[in-house]
Formats: sequence, structure tokens, C-alpha cells
Amino acid sequence: MKKLWAIALLGLLSNGPALAQAPLDLDSVDPAMAADFLGDWSIQNADGSKTCKVTLHKDQVIGGMQIDVDPHCGKVFPVMDDVASWRLLEGWEIVLVDATRKSLIRFFTPDNAYVADPETDGIATIVKLGGVLEN
Repeated sequence: MKKLWAIALLGLLSNGPALAQAPLDLDSVDPAMAADFLGDWSIQNADGSKTCKVTLHKDQVIGGMQIDVDPHCGKVFPVMDDVASWRLLEGWEIVLVDATRKSLIRFFTPDNAYVADPETDGIATIVKLGGVLEN
């Protein structure tokens, strides 16, 4: 009986919310959808008065995929000086990552707009430049 209880407990724990979502393999999704995530984005505060341009690339680097961060971003949002790569997770979540592979900011879409979690240094959202991102 103890063995059955232990197996059941392990099963519950393995499906818990503490587990991180898996990275999305861009090669396995519709190329048009994957292409929507590549290119120029604007990181913004809640009212859009502070912005920072980043460019997301598909090239693999340590910790995720290549990101180009405008050199002035750290003056607007200091955390951006630590961003070294980005990841796209299942559920189309965008995560900015530091050089130690630690997630800094996760952007998710509760209502067709990306929201920062946690909101860091005033960053509230990330918006695709030059077009509307559709899911």
C-alpha cells in the first residue's frame, strides 16, 4: 500500500505548476507563425512612454535564441543590461534570459496582448513592431 501511495504522490508532483513549460521548437510549427516572433519588438512601460527596441532571432545561443538589445535599453530599463538571450515557450510565452540562463522576465498573453511577469523596472509589455502579432 505504501508503494502505491508513493507512486500516486510522485504522479501528482510531476504534473504540478512548479514545473516550467518546455521551449517551443520553432522548426516544428507553421513557418509563418514562427516568423511572426522573429524581428523587431518594443518593450514598454504601461503607458508606452518608455520603450526599448529588441530584435529576436532564431539562431541558437547559450540559454536560448539570439536577441539584439538596443544599447540604450539599460538606461530606460536597467534589467535589459542583463538580457543575453530569449526563449519561446509552449503557449507562445516569450522569456528574456540572462547569461546564466536565469529567466528575467516572462511575457504571456492573457488577452491577446503580452504582459510582463514579473513586471521589472517598469516593463509592462512587449509589442511586435511593423505588424500585429496574431495567435
